[in-house]
Amino acid sequence: MALSTIDNLQVLFEDNHLIAINKRPSDIVQGDKTGDTPLSEVVKLWLKKKYNKPGNVFVGVAHRIDRPVSGVVVFAKTSKALARLNELFKSKEVSKTYLAAVCAMPPHQEDTVSHYMIKDGAKNRSKVVSEKNKTAKKAELDYRLIGESDRYFFLEVKPKSGRHHQIRVQLSAMGCVIKGDLKYGAPRSNKDASIHLHAREISFIHPVSKEKLTVIAPVPDEPVWNVIAKLVD
Repeated sequence: MALSTIDNLQVLFEDNHLIAINKRPSDIVQGDKTGDTPLSEVVKLWLKKKYNKPGNVFVGVAHRIDRPVSGVVVFAKTSKALARLNELFKSKEVSKTYLAAVCAMPPHQEDTVSHYMIKDGAKNRSKVVSEKNKTAKKAELDYRLIGESDRYFFLEVKPKSGRHHQIRVQLSAMGCVIKGDLKYGAPRSNKDASIHLHAREISFIHPVSKEKLTVIAPVPDEPVWNVIAKLVD
Protein backbone atom coordinates (compact mmCIF):
# COMPACT_ATOMS: atom_id res chain seq x y z
CA MET A 1 0.00 0.00 0.00
CA ALA A 2 1.33 3.43 -0.93
CA LEU A 3 2.07 6.18 1.55
CA SER A 4 -0.36 9.07 1.97
CA THR A 5 0.22 12.11 -0.21
CA ILE A 6 -1.47 15.52 -0.18
CA ASP A 7 -3.79 14.23 -2.92
CA ASN A 8 -5.11 11.23 -0.97
CA LEU A 9 -4.93 12.62 2.56
CA GLN A 10 -8.20 11.98 4.41
CA VAL A 11 -8.88 14.92 6.72
CA LEU A 12 -11.47 14.12 9.38
CA PHE A 13 -11.45 17.42 11.27
CA GLU A 14 -9.72 20.78 11.05
CA ASP A 15 -9.91 24.13 12.80
CA ASN A 16 -7.37 26.86 13.58
CA HIS A 17 -5.66 24.74 16.22
CA LEU A 18 -5.97 21.05 15.32
CA ILE A 19 -6.17 18.75 12.33
CA ALA A 20 -7.20 15.08 12.49
CA ILE A 21 -6.22 12.59 9.79
CA ASN A 22 -7.39 9.06 8.97
CA LYS A 23 -3.99 7.36 8.78
CA ARG A 24 -3.41 4.65 6.20
CA PRO A 25 -1.71 1.49 7.49
CA SER A 26 1.45 2.20 5.50
CA ASP A 27 2.04 5.64 7.01
CA ILE A 28 4.49 6.44 9.78
CA VAL A 29 3.31 9.30 11.97
CA GLN A 30 6.77 10.72 12.60
CA GLY A 31 10.09 10.22 10.80
CA ASP A 32 12.17 7.12 11.57
CA LYS A 33 15.20 5.22 10.29
CA THR A 34 13.35 4.08 7.15
CA GLY A 35 13.61 7.58 5.73
CA ASP A 36 10.03 7.35 4.42
CA THR A 37 8.10 10.62 4.38
CA PRO A 38 6.12 10.74 7.64
CA LEU A 39 2.48 11.70 7.86
CA SER A 40 3.41 14.84 9.81
CA GLU A 41 5.31 16.14 6.76
CA VAL A 42 2.46 15.25 4.40
CA VAL A 43 0.09 17.25 6.61
CA LYS A 44 2.49 20.21 6.50
CA LEU A 45 2.54 20.12 2.70
CA TRP A 46 -1.25 19.78 2.56
CA LEU A 47 -1.72 22.84 4.81
CA LYS A 48 0.91 24.79 2.90
CA LYS A 49 -0.92 24.15 -0.36
CA LYS A 50 -4.44 24.70 1.02
CA TYR A 51 -3.62 28.07 2.57
CA ASN A 52 -0.95 29.07 0.03
CA LYS A 53 1.58 29.69 2.80
CA PRO A 54 5.02 30.83 1.58
CA GLY A 55 6.90 30.04 4.81
CA ASN A 56 7.15 27.15 7.20
CA VAL A 57 4.01 25.46 8.49
CA PHE A 58 3.80 24.23 12.09
CA VAL A 59 2.51 20.68 12.65
CA GLY A 60 3.05 19.20 16.10
CA VAL A 61 2.89 15.48 16.91
CA ALA A 62 1.09 14.76 20.20
CA HIS A 63 0.53 11.00 19.83
CA ARG A 64 1.27 8.12 17.47
CA ILE A 65 -0.21 4.85 16.31
CA ASP A 66 1.87 1.97 14.97
CA ARG A 67 2.78 1.94 11.30
CA PRO A 68 0.66 -1.12 10.32
CA VAL A 69 -2.36 0.32 12.20
CA SER A 70 -4.92 2.59 10.53
CA GLY A 71 -7.14 5.28 12.01
CA VAL A 72 -7.40 8.69 13.57
CA VAL A 73 -4.32 10.73 14.44
CA VAL A 74 -4.60 14.30 15.76
CA PHE A 75 -1.93 16.91 15.02
CA ALA A 76 -1.57 20.40 16.50
CA LYS A 77 -1.39 23.40 14.17
CA THR A 78 0.02 25.77 16.81
CA SER A 79 2.62 25.40 19.55
CA LYS A 80 0.04 26.44 22.15
CA ALA A 81 -2.36 23.72 21.04
CA LEU A 82 0.48 21.17 21.04
CA ALA A 83 1.53 21.98 24.61
CA ARG A 84 -2.05 21.67 25.85
CA LEU A 85 -2.69 18.51 23.83
CA ASN A 86 0.46 16.94 25.27
CA GLU A 87 -0.88 17.66 28.75
CA LEU A 88 -4.20 16.00 27.93
CA PHE A 89 -2.44 12.82 26.81
CA LYS A 90 -0.07 12.91 29.77
CA SER A 91 -2.93 13.25 32.25
CA LYS A 92 -4.95 10.52 30.47
CA GLU A 93 -7.81 12.87 29.60
CA VAL A 94 -8.04 11.45 26.08
CA SER A 95 -10.42 8.57 25.36
CA LYS A 96 -9.54 6.22 22.48
CA THR A 97 -11.51 3.39 20.91
CA TYR A 98 -10.03 0.79 18.56
CA LEU A 99 -11.53 -1.94 16.40
CA ALA A 100 -9.75 -5.24 15.87
CA ALA A 101 -10.25 -8.47 13.95
CA VAL A 102 -8.71 -11.35 15.90
CA CYS A 103 -8.12 -15.00 15.12
CA ALA A 104 -9.80 -16.59 18.18
CA MET A 105 -12.84 -16.13 20.37
CA PRO A 106 -12.04 -13.99 23.43
CA PRO A 107 -12.54 -15.62 26.83
CA HIS A 108 -15.51 -13.37 27.66
CA GLN A 109 -18.06 -11.27 25.75
CA GLU A 110 -16.55 -8.24 27.46
CA ASP A 111 -13.92 -7.74 30.13
CA THR A 112 -11.18 -5.57 31.57
CA VAL A 113 -7.74 -7.15 31.34
CA SER A 114 -4.47 -6.18 33.01
CA HIS A 115 -0.92 -7.27 32.29
CA TYR A 116 2.57 -6.14 33.16
CA MET A 117 4.76 -5.36 30.16
CA ILE A 118 8.31 -4.49 29.26
CA LYS A 119 9.60 -3.01 26.02
CA ASP A 120 12.55 -4.32 24.02
CA GLY A 121 13.68 -1.22 22.14
CA ALA A 122 16.29 -3.08 20.08
CA LYS A 123 13.66 -5.43 18.64
CA ASN A 124 10.84 -2.84 18.66
CA ARG A 125 8.50 -5.15 20.50
CA SER A 126 7.01 -5.58 23.95
CA LYS A 127 6.06 -8.60 26.01
CA VAL A 128 4.04 -9.60 29.05
CA VAL A 129 6.08 -10.42 32.15
CA SER A 130 5.50 -11.07 35.85
CA GLU A 131 4.37 -8.12 37.92
CA LYS A 132 7.40 -8.88 40.10
CA ASN A 133 9.64 -7.60 37.30
CA LYS A 134 10.87 -4.24 38.59
CA THR A 135 11.05 -2.70 35.11
CA ALA A 136 7.53 -3.78 34.10
CA LYS A 137 4.70 -1.31 33.63
CA LYS A 138 1.03 -2.09 34.10
CA ALA A 139 -1.16 -2.13 30.98
CA GLU A 140 -4.94 -2.22 31.10
CA LEU A 141 -7.71 -2.24 28.52
CA ASP A 142 -11.42 -2.90 28.15
CA TYR A 143 -12.69 -5.06 25.30
CA ARG A 144 -16.10 -6.05 23.97
CA LEU A 145 -17.00 -8.65 21.35
CA ILE A 146 -19.13 -6.91 18.71
CA GLY A 147 -19.44 -9.63 16.06
CA GLU A 148 -17.82 -12.48 14.20
CA SER A 149 -17.45 -14.06 10.78
CA ASP A 150 -16.62 -17.62 9.77
CA ARG A 151 -12.91 -16.94 10.41
CA TYR A 152 -12.54 -13.90 12.67
CA PHE A 153 -13.90 -12.28 15.81
CA PHE A 154 -14.41 -8.53 15.99
CA LEU A 155 -13.57 -6.53 19.09
CA GLU A 156 -14.05 -2.99 20.30
CA VAL A 157 -11.05 -2.10 22.47
CA LYS A 158 -10.56 0.83 24.83
CA PRO A 159 -7.01 1.12 26.20
CA LYS A 160 -6.77 2.61 29.70
CA SER A 161 -3.00 3.07 29.54
CA GLY A 162 -0.60 3.92 26.74
CA ARG A 163 2.10 1.25 26.62
CA HIS A 164 4.19 0.38 23.57
CA HIS A 165 2.22 -1.99 21.29
CA GLN A 166 -0.18 -2.43 24.19
CA ILE A 167 -3.32 -3.64 22.39
CA ARG A 168 -1.32 -5.97 20.14
CA VAL A 169 0.52 -7.51 23.09
CA GLN A 170 -2.46 -7.82 25.42
CA LEU A 171 -4.78 -9.35 22.84
CA SER A 172 -2.03 -11.80 21.87
CA ALA A 173 -1.55 -12.70 25.55
CA MET A 174 -5.30 -13.46 25.70
CA GLY A 175 -4.91 -15.85 22.76
CA CYS A 176 -6.63 -13.35 20.44
CA VAL A 177 -3.87 -12.48 17.95
CA ILE A 178 -4.77 -9.63 15.58
CA LYS A 179 -5.19 -10.65 11.93
CA GLY A 180 -1.94 -10.03 10.05
CA ASP A 181 0.16 -9.25 13.12
CA LEU A 182 3.14 -11.55 12.52
CA LYS A 183 5.17 -9.84 15.24
CA TYR A 184 2.75 -11.04 17.90
CA GLY A 185 1.78 -14.46 16.62
CA ALA A 186 -0.44 -14.21 13.55
CA PRO A 187 0.00 -17.22 11.25
CA ARG A 188 0.26 -15.08 8.12
CA SER A 189 0.70 -11.45 7.11
CA ASN A 190 -1.77 -9.25 5.29
CA LYS A 191 -0.82 -8.60 1.67
CA ASP A 192 -0.38 -4.87 2.28
CA ALA A 193 1.64 -5.39 5.50
CA SER A 194 -1.18 -3.89 7.56
CA ILE A 195 -2.70 -5.46 10.64
CA HIS A 196 -6.42 -5.47 11.41
CA LEU A 197 -6.29 -2.86 14.16
CA HIS A 198 -7.95 0.50 13.58
CA ALA A 199 -8.00 3.63 15.75
CA ARG A 200 -11.72 4.23 15.35
CA GLU A 201 -12.43 7.15 17.68
CA ILE A 202 -10.69 9.75 19.81
CA SER A 203 -12.42 12.06 22.25
CA PHE A 204 -11.14 14.87 24.46
CA ILE A 205 -11.80 18.44 25.57
CA HIS A 206 -10.52 20.77 22.85
CA PRO A 207 -7.35 22.41 24.21
CA VAL A 208 -8.43 25.90 23.13
CA SER A 209 -12.23 26.03 22.73
CA LYS A 210 -12.74 23.78 25.81
CA GLU A 211 -15.61 22.02 24.05
CA LYS A 212 -15.74 18.22 23.81
CA LEU A 213 -14.33 16.98 20.51
CA THR A 214 -14.96 13.48 19.17
CA VAL A 215 -13.41 12.38 15.88
CA ILE A 216 -14.40 9.10 14.18
CA ALA A 217 -12.33 7.47 11.43
CA PRO A 218 -13.98 5.22 8.80
CA VAL A 219 -12.35 1.79 8.52
CA PRO A 220 -10.28 0.91 5.42
CA ASP A 221 -12.10 -0.31 2.32
CA GLU A 222 -11.20 -4.00 2.54
CA PRO A 223 -13.33 -7.18 2.79
CA VAL A 224 -12.89 -7.93 6.51
CA TRP A 225 -13.11 -4.26 7.48
CA ASN A 226 -16.25 -3.91 5.36
CA VAL A 227 -17.91 -6.60 7.49
CA ILE A 228 -16.94 -4.74 10.65
CA ALA A 229 -18.16 -1.43 9.19
CA LYS A 230 -21.69 -2.83 9.02
CA LEU A 231 -21.52 -3.45 12.78
CA VAL A 232 -20.38 0.03 13.79
CA ASP A 233 -21.65 2.48 11.15
